[in-house]
Parts: sequence; structure tokens; C-alpha cells
Amino acid sequence: MSSLLRYEPLAGQFDGLINQLFRPAQRWDAGAPKPIRLDVSETEGAYKVAAELPGVKKDEISVEIDGNEVVISAEVKREKEASENGKYVHSERFYGKTARRFALAHEIDQSRSEAKFADGILELTLPKKIVATATRLAIQ
Repeated sequence: MSSLLRYEPLAGQFDGLINQLFRPAQRWDAGAPKPIRLDVSETEGAYKVAAELPGVKKDEISVEIDGNEVVISAEVKREKEASENGKYVHSERFYGKTARRFALAHEIDQSRSEAKFADGILELTLPKKIVATATRLAIQ
């Protein structure tokens, strides 16, 4: 007795989709540090950095510059453990400390650097340090 095999390219995929639909909800660790996401652009004289810091207050942000290295750090504090008459059943909001360190190709002029914070975005203007070029002295 010979049996014919049927070609069914979608067999099994439907079951996989149904299993994905009814899988248990993923549990997020709210206390785990979230990375600071940023964009860095460069002009001839400066770097522009835009860093996402949602839920952070201005006084909780620190920016340190050392040569060509920049460190952005922040701390989000949990405001209340729960509402007045209840407790949290689910929480995904981040709280805790986070930091991001990165190096740029040129040293930064710290004295002319600027930082602005609005709507959860930290904007840094980091002017490049002007490198003195060698000069030849005339001998008299």
C-alpha cells in the first residue's frame, strides 16, 4: 500500500500563530536600567547630541565631559508605591539609575558646551576644541 504525501506549506504555521496569540504575557522588570538612546550629529565645529530621558526631571540629570568622552547619567525616583486605596497589579514604568558613556572623534571644549532639557529630550551642543597648529618662529 503506497501513501501519498501532501504538500501543505502552511501546515503548522496556523498552530504557531494561535499559540503566539494565547501565550502568557511577558513580564517586564521595571527596576532594570533602561539604556539611554541617543542621536549624535556632527557639524564642522561641534557635535549635537539628542538623548531620550523620558520621565526624568532636569535636576536628576548629570553630564560629564572629559576630553572626548561624554557621560550622561540620570536617576528616576518612584513617586509613590501605590495609590492611596490600592496597590499596583502591574507596573512597567522605569525607576532607578541609568547612564550612557560614549567617545567622540575630537576633544570637546567644555567651556562652550551647552545643555537643554525639554519634553524628555536632553540636547547637548558640544563644540570641538580648537587644536593649535604648529607655527614656525622667525629667527632674528
